[in-house]
Amino acid sequence: MKVGILGGGQLARMLALAGHPLGIECVVLDPSPDACAQVATSHIIGSYEDNASLERLVRSTQVVTYEFENVPSQSVRFLEEQIPVYPPAEALALSRDRLTEKGLFRDLGIPTVPFAAVDSREALVEAVESLGLPALVKTRCLGYDGKGQVLIRSRKDISRAWESLGGVPCILEGFAEFSREVSIVAVRSRSGEIACYPLSENTHQGGILHYSCSCEADPLQQEAEAMAGLLLERLCYVGTLALELFVTPQGLVANEMAPRVHNTGHWTIEGAGVSQFENHLRAVAGFPLGDTSRRGHSAMVNFIGAAPAQEAVLKIPHSHYHSYGKSPRPGRKIGHGTICAPSKEEMLRGLEHLLALAPLAPLAPLVR
Repeated sequence: MKVGILGGGQLARMLALAGHPLGIECVVLDPSPDACAQVATSHIIGSYEDNASLERLVRSTQVVTYEFENVPSQSVRFLEEQIPVYPPAEALALSRDRLTEKGLFRDLGIPTVPFAAVDSREALVEAVESLGLPALVKTRCLGYDGKGQVLIRSRKDISRAWESLGGVPCILEGFAEFSREVSIVAVRSRSGEIACYPLSENTHQGGILHYSCSCEADPLQQEAEAMAGLLLERLCYVGTLALELFVTPQGLVANEMAPRVHNTGHWTIEGAGVSQFENHLRAVAGFPLGDTSRRGHSAMVNFIGAAPAQEAVLKIPHSHYHSYGKSPRPGRKIGHGTICAPSKEEMLRGLEHLLALAPLAPLAPLVR
């Protein structure tokens, strides 16, 4: 079977690698001639808005998926007229706009921070008066890894924030007082079967994920699974979905969702019975889902900007090294390392060594 992927980055690369043992070949459409997924896939070099390139993808595959949210909606509609596309276009459209995404959460009864649409500087002033400070103003679309958002601490920051975001449609979000950031990665098959991975606890720096740890019997697991289940069923979803959450004194609060495989689930490659990547392919291909339970105790560290020496990482007991084949560049994710150990203590020791090698500082303290 051949699966088309819109986007040829590291997520497509890891999807393709997961597909090889299943006999699934992946074909990516990406405008970059050096897309990092090309080492494991067939590569159509073309624009996502070029109908001729999209038609080549249709002729080459039996089903299409995507590795990132910012696919032009008209391209998805063009594909859907000719070939199955999973996850559904509605999931893509709702998740790429922070306002419609928050509205979906609210309609399903999933708690969120207070929020308001902001289409002008005057509207931003009114929203600040209503929601209070501190607050985050974010572009509604095209924001990721901390991009497209500004923290407003005082009213004197309002004009600077609005101008720095270019005066595009935005959303103002109330500030969440949280003790932890967690995410649930879930998958739904074509037949409606749902499976969830153990919660990941995540640590960000500068808006970019630094590291994630799989959680053992987290008391919030059931609540998070229920929230993910609401989204999967409402969207008639097929594939892997991630929901990022804040742990607050009032309970779990949804931050955002990603209709694709997700950075916080990279530990599942070694740390789960079947990885998020294989399960995504199983779902979109119409296969039964695989085991999402943990194998031991796992953690993942992103390599951002530059990668540590491969030999140094591989010296760490229970470690695994993943290169994306990308050249170093500030703020760029170019690989990750994982630890999958038989005990929590061994995992934490390995994680400390891995964090010491990762070129992102200062390091956040580990909770034992």
